[in-house]
Amino acid sequence: MPQPTPARTPRCRDCGGFAVVAIDTGAREADGSRVTLSLVCRTCQGTGTTVLRGLLHDAASAAFFRR
Repeated sequence: MPQPTPARTPRCRDCGGFAVVAIDTGAREADGSRVTLSLVCRTCQGTGTTVLRGLLHDAASAAFFRR
């Protein structure tokens, strides 16, 4: 059986790649449409991806050794 290939871009660990969600408040507008809130993931700022930990670690250690 074929195996799924992993995503090439690192997904955000908090939102799993679903960075923007719409939440129904239960209320309705005057025209009958629903009132929704669009919320963005705080960790990835709505991109759905994150920086690889290795790159982040390398940048942090480089900054430490520059002191």
